[in-house]
Amino acid sequence: MSEQPPKTSMSNAHVESQYDDYVMPIWKSLNVPVKRSDGCTLVDFDGTEYLDVFSGISVTNVGHGNDAVVETASEQLEELIHSCSYVHPNEPMGKLAETIAEISPGNLQKTFFCNSGTEAVEGAIKLARKHTGSKEVIGLEMGFHGRTLGSLALTGNKSYKNGMAPTINDVAHTPPPYAYRCSQCDGGPCDTTCADQLDHIIGTHTSGDLAAVVVEPVMGEAGIIVPPEGWLDKVQQITHDHDALLIVDEVQTGYGRTGHMFASEHYDLQPDILTQAKGIANGLPLGAFTAPEAIANSFESGDHLSTFGGNPVACAAALATIDELSDDRLRAVRDHGEWLRSRLGDLETVFDCVGQARGLGLMWGLELVDPDGTGPVSDAPAPDPKLAREVGTHLREAEQLVIGVGGYYKNVLRFQPPLTITRDQLDDAVSAVRRTLETLAD
Repeated sequence: MSEQPPKTSMSNAHVESQYDDYVMPIWKSLNVPVKRSDGCTLVDFDGTEYLDVFSGISVTNVGHGNDAVVETASEQLEELIHSCSYVHPNEPMGKLAETIAEISPGNLQKTFFCNSGTEAVEGAIKLARKHTGSKEVIGLEMGFHGRTLGSLALTGNKSYKNGMAPTINDVAHTPPPYAYRCSQCDGGPCDTTCADQLDHIIGTHTSGDLAAVVVEPVMGEAGIIVPPEGWLDKVQQITHDHDALLIVDEVQTGYGRTGHMFASEHYDLQPDILTQAKGIANGLPLGAFTAPEAIANSFESGDHLSTFGGNPVACAAALATIDELSDDRLRAVRDHGEWLRSRLGDLETVFDCVGQARGLGLMWGLELVDPDGTGPVSDAPAPDPKLAREVGTHLREAEQLVIGVGGYYKNVLRFQPPLTITRDQLDDAVSAVRRTLETLAD
């Protein structure tokens, strides 16, 4: 027997070097290689613990290593790992489809399972095209729906498209409900006037062959942009007036993130098609899109398929995740959201570099600005992505806090912690942000 090489002792530096040498250069590092995690805590290979308020980009909604999810998935691993769920029906996928019909808003009934949010969006567009017989699609400026060529065409942000050539050409974009930087609202309360622009976009950018309008009920990658009351209703009405479907992308907002199972419930909105992923299975790869029976049945055999979609282990984990999202848990998320509204609002009042705090539930953004700079579009101060990067780095290195930094202008701190976070942990996170702003802000 040949002599085995000695086992390399893992360290942060070693794991990062493996990524540098062997992983395609697209990975975005928060500079916290993770060895293990639990609840709201990440532990790196050097033993340093971090409070996580980003949850793997809004994924581990019921906490890292949730016991119920781990146990359920482990039991399913021993029973059945894979059969191709669209060839051999299995219990977890059937039960999950039934459960989603029960918890979804409106009369959404039938679900297609895939592996990611991007796939869910692509599938939803195909379904809308098949049902309506039309081809054109409209998204929101600054919206984000994925990085494959089809979903990238729908994404309204040049920074994700550089060097690419989206293959769906029948796509247009309408303005987002971004009141803080809206030329019509001029920084004041949004009166939903921007929703009327959708009708204008349909009239000027389409050929009368509209299949769907795709919106996020809270725009995550754009910088946690929350539409005002009535905006989504108006968008849906205009969409239906043109015999098109409203696809609501709840990949980031679903499964308790905003304090309801789906963010659509905040607005009493009933989507024509609902896309889901991220928090659906608490970290296992699973995506889905759900539609009423009349729309779903437009698909015929062979129109769509996924080899791994509806994987029984991922579906079992999703069922356990949904069980963990009790009414009490969702109520706590809403309570945390109101607490954050007050505490983050205080930062907006105290620091000139905090332009706006906005969010719902445990999905909040803190927009950082240069108060002396002139901003784009409206009278709001200039975005300050440099300060946002510095704050994110300082929080990680000096406060052991992992937070997202993003937004269309790359100047928004993103609070999207596991929904299991305690009030004390939230207080620690906000206090760390305050100390960091006191240190770094001029």
